[in-house]
Amino acid sequence: MQANTTRGFLWSDVETRTLLNIWGEQDIQTALDGNFRNSFVYRDVSRRLGAMGFERTPEQCRVRIKSLKRQYLLAKEGNLRNNGQYHKICKFYDTMERILSNRPALDPQEFIESGAGGEEAGDGMEEDGEDAQDAYSEGTGEYPFPAETEVKLEYPTVPIPIPVKVTVGNNSTSARPHKSSQSAGSYSATRPKRPRKRRANFPMEKLMEQFLEQSAQAEDSFYRIEEQRLQAEDRRREAEHSRELHMLQMLGQMFSSISSTRTSSTATPTKTVPPACVPMFPRASPSCTRSQSSPPRQPSSPTRCLIQQSQPLNPDTQHLVFERYYNLGSHRGMDDDMLSLAKRIVPPLTTKKHKGQDGRIGIIGGCQDYTGAPYFAAISALKVGADLTHVFCTKDAATVIKSYSPELIVHPVLDSPNAVEEIEKWLPRLHGLVVGPGLGREDVLLKTAKEVIEKSKARDIPIVIDADGLWLVTQQPSVIQGYQKGILTPNFMEFTRLYEALHHESMEGSDHQRSVMQLSVAMGNLTLVLKGAEDLITDGSKVISCSIEGSGRRCGGQGDLLSGSIGVLAHWAHIASTAGIIRGVNPSVVAAFGACALTRQCNRQAFQQHGRSTTTSDMIQEIGAVFKKLFES
Repeated sequence: MQANTTRGFLWSDVETRTLLNIWGEQDIQTALDGNFRNSFVYRDVSRRLGAMGFERTPEQCRVRIKSLKRQYLLAKEGNLRNNGQYHKICKFYDTMERILSNRPALDPQEFIESGAGGEEAGDGMEEDGEDAQDAYSEGTGEYPFPAETEVKLEYPTVPIPIPVKVTVGNNSTSARPHKSSQSAGSYSATRPKRPRKRRANFPMEKLMEQFLEQSAQAEDSFYRIEEQRLQAEDRRREAEHSRELHMLQMLGQMFSSISSTRTSSTATPTKTVPPACVPMFPRASPSCTRSQSSPPRQPSSPTRCLIQQSQPLNPDTQHLVFERYYNLGSHRGMDDDMLSLAKRIVPPLTTKKHKGQDGRIGIIGGCQDYTGAPYFAAISALKVGADLTHVFCTKDAATVIKSYSPELIVHPVLDSPNAVEEIEKWLPRLHGLVVGPGLGREDVLLKTAKEVIEKSKARDIPIVIDADGLWLVTQQPSVIQGYQKGILTPNFMEFTRLYEALHHESMEGSDHQRSVMQLSVAMGNLTLVLKGAEDLITDGSKVISCSIEGSGRRCGGQGDLLSGSIGVLAHWAHIASTAGIIRGVNPSVVAAFGACALTRQCNRQAFQQHGRSTTTSDMIQEIGAVFKKLFES
């Protein structure tokens, strides 16, 4: 039999019954009645238990037996056998009754009030004769054991007379030699009797009530402390944000005063020396840096101030430097403001909602060559918080996508002759639509996608277009142009094609903010998300940059995670806008920013664990933790 090594002090029912069968053996009870040292007896009990596949120390066996006996006496003292409740206190009541039925009667109240005396550290492995006979009782039990596990009887070096114990009914008498009684009397006189612990005999119901009350108080205290910590963290962030704004205002005043001083000095040159030296940033003026041709000896501090103030400052450079310092200080504040708006659109989880109320999202895409993209978009929508996702794909891609996850509802209708009618039946149930992941560029599929977009616009639901759906928009911009609940999520190459298709000229320069705003206006103030080192989001009125740190890993499928997340958040954002929860801001922009922040943070946390081997599947596993960190903390 293979040994089952047990750890700690938890005993299973099988292990406890095996221990009771061994302890109830006739030779074990005889050895206990013979007043041998308990350490020798329980050493044999432990060895027999180990032969049965349970590794326990002699001390653990002794403590377990004494605990079972105390439970038995509690059940018996409480007179619970009549109403059948004794098993709640002592599970092994019948077995203990069988073993202890022939033992001399003990004082149950004294044993119960002694508490867990067997578990005390001072008890050790040995007890005197009186405690041994009081704590352990005899009985008979039949259990097969190997021949080599006989009871080991060890005697001390000095012979000790063994008392003969005669049991008649419930009365017992013992005959002891005179010398033995004298030695025992002298031994008991010299050894002080250990004080017994007294415990109140509370009923089980009262103890359980006290335990539940203390648990509830501890839980309330924990939540109260956590709420105080979160409030303190919010106050700290607000104070830090106000300090940054104050610093930026001071920098603006300083640069504006410098500019006015330069203008006045240029108009009316004077030789008056300013009363104080205005500090300058090294990058704000090239004259502050020391060139190689300058002499090694520097002028004194007042002279340096006069030189810096007498040299003209390029207005363009000054404006650029100030804008750079302002942006460095305001990115974090902008991200926090937009994240606070994104937090408001997240619906609370309550028991009063039904399935589908938090979002039913449709994915138009999935063909024979591309089955992963629609899966990534659909499973991301589910992970973010949608209740149901429907994938409308071609027939040969449906089985593959279904095998990825059982949570997705897959409709193999995208390449059928009546695809539009089949998809249109489901549109009244959908709250948002994502068009493009894995769609492909076949004319039949693009034509179906176009007609589905037209049907969805008539139902006034958010439409996110990505990947091959953007190829359709490049060919026919009017399919989504001017639809205020439309969101486009191009990468740089897709953005370049869109820009050239609408402006009929190549995009020049590196001013992406200006270009993305122009394209949004050309598309009828459509919400546009330009993915890159910093995601640029605009609805034609202003550009918002999502600068949350991601990673350098750019694996395929991250855009599908983004589009699926936007599909859910856009539905939530428009509901929140209708309810007046968010005002004065485009809900599509809020949804796009929240999804960008979520995707970039997932990329960062997955990269911290997997490094260069990070894939989109690793990022999807981080959605739950990242969503809680960004929107629920």
